Amino acid sequence: MPAILNERELDFLLYELLDTEKVLSRPRYTEHSREVFDATLATARTVAEKYFANHYAKGDQCEPTFDGKKVSIIPETKEAWDNFSEAGFLVAHYDYDQGGMQLPETVLRAAMGYFFAANIATAAYQLLTLGAANLINTFASDEQKALYLPLLQNGSCAGTMAMTEPNQGSALGDIRTIAKPADDGSYRIFGNKMFISGGDQCLTENILHLVLAKIEGAPAGVKGISLFLCPKFLVNADGSPGERNDVALAGLLHKMGYRNTTSTVLNFGEKDGAVGYLVGEPHKGLSYMFQMMNEARIGVGLGAASLGYQGYLASLDYARERRQGRLPSSKDPLSAQVTLIEHADIRRMLLAQKAYSEASLAMCLYASSLLEDSHTGETAEQREKAFRLLDLITPIVKSWPSRYGIVANDHAIQILGGAGYTREHPIEQYLRDNRLNPIHEGAEGIHGLDILGRKVVVNGGADFELLMSEMDETINAATSMDRCAALAAPLKSACAALSETTVTLRGELSKNSDKTLSNATIYLDAFGRVFAAWIWLKQAVVSEQALSSGAKSIDDEHYYRGKLQAAQYYVQWELPQLQAQLDLLNRFDNTTLAMHPDWF
Repeated sequence: MPAILNERELDFLLYELLDTEKVLSRPRYTEHSREVFDATLATARTVAEKYFANHYAKGDQCEPTFDGKKVSIIPETKEAWDNFSEAGFLVAHYDYDQGGMQLPETVLRAAMGYFFAANIATAAYQLLTLGAANLINTFASDEQKALYLPLLQNGSCAGTMAMTEPNQGSALGDIRTIAKPADDGSYRIFGNKMFISGGDQCLTENILHLVLAKIEGAPAGVKGISLFLCPKFLVNADGSPGERNDVALAGLLHKMGYRNTTSTVLNFGEKDGAVGYLVGEPHKGLSYMFQMMNEARIGVGLGAASLGYQGYLASLDYARERRQGRLPSSKDPLSAQVTLIEHADIRRMLLAQKAYSEASLAMCLYASSLLEDSHTGETAEQREKAFRLLDLITPIVKSWPSRYGIVANDHAIQILGGAGYTREHPIEQYLRDNRLNPIHEGAEGIHGLDILGRKVVVNGGADFELLMSEMDETINAATSMDRCAALAAPLKSACAALSETTVTLRGELSKNSDKTLSNATIYLDAFGRVFAAWIWLKQAVVSEQALSSGAKSIDDEHYYRGKLQAAQYYVQWELPQLQAQLDLLNRFDNTTLAMHPDWF
């Protein structure tokens, strides 16, 4: 495998673009320093390189098996789990009195980027467990926290989210899993769940399933969904595993990517019913689960960004070393061949990968910084602002890296030519792994409906306008600069066009929602295109300021100039595609909606 991510890139994103050190003035982080953050990231990199990257290909080729009684996974996966846990990452962002390091969310997610880049299938177990623990910490009772949180934090128990059912994918309002009240205050759960990542494995003593189900007699639709804690083994008072719960593995599913993550079909209640414990209030389960879902959506985006970036690094190394052909201006067939990177079309594909993957990393860490600010911002106004921005952009942060990470990986394969789609190089696996991300945590169409049908409508469109004002600040700062001014003008026009289209679509939503939302995925991509351009302008502004501030090492100068060139590429090559998308949206093109099912 090539190098795992790029330390210089993460330093830039954390400390130059996002100014992560600003949190050191907040009460929660007064005992921290940049040195602590850097040491944490260094540890993450070391663990990722030693215990995750070592079985990336092996986990793909020797995927988990189920013999009817137990699941078997290659032993390197267990070593990765244990070392991740022993390094403290399962509890790193918790308070000191909970055994944590009070690590800022942005630093933790940057650390997770290393694990995703090294082996995203193995790291999926940790991602889900972190999310499950956070949900319990927020919504569970004190008794539930006391019993289950330590198990999730010390690595003896993993977590899952059990939502999807065989006959219901994203239509959660139609789930059929039933919870029947028991005399002791617990519930007995009956139903089937599928596509449950990590639903069974041999890594931990126990597994805690967070199950969406409907209590008997609950209201129809999403308003009747409740959330339950349902362990694989019932938990004794001392935290040790007790008798086996009535949760059975019906079988493993076999995916094109993420193969080392078990994908399971689970049966709840084959006998007397699986024992489950209600979290919070009845019928509010989906609202609770949204916390874990939204965290996972940012995680999916970060995973897609990391895979896109890995493909970029691999193809960049190959292009610098592989000699093939000559420039069109060379007429001497006996002259030396040039390296691939000398060819303009190779540079085009490398620039596209750089533009996609570095924007993706930046937007995921920006979202993580908003999550941090929503919790520890210095004023209530700052916290509210961060929450509103995060809520608005989460569909983009999940979907845009997932879509364009695949495009980046496709370019990487193309650069390697025939070698690109062989298993002797890791890029074909990056592409297969990445192809799952547009579906993980909601398909693109779901997020298109979310952002157009809800996110840009809420508060009368005030959240959308809040983001536009953030973009205006960057544009105004860039306008007075030498190179960035040329990038600011197209973004300013794009923001105005997106705003006008958004107002038009909002006005039609209540009149004809089917027609207005029929092209919602196009709107999601158009919005993401503008958002990515803003992310690039922000990086360009920081880079131009750095170059103008004085002497730099040759490596730093090349780094910042590369940022500026990638920003120029994105604004000149990718952003102009926005207009065709907005034209389609503004004329409410109904080609797809009007296509009769029988005509196929």
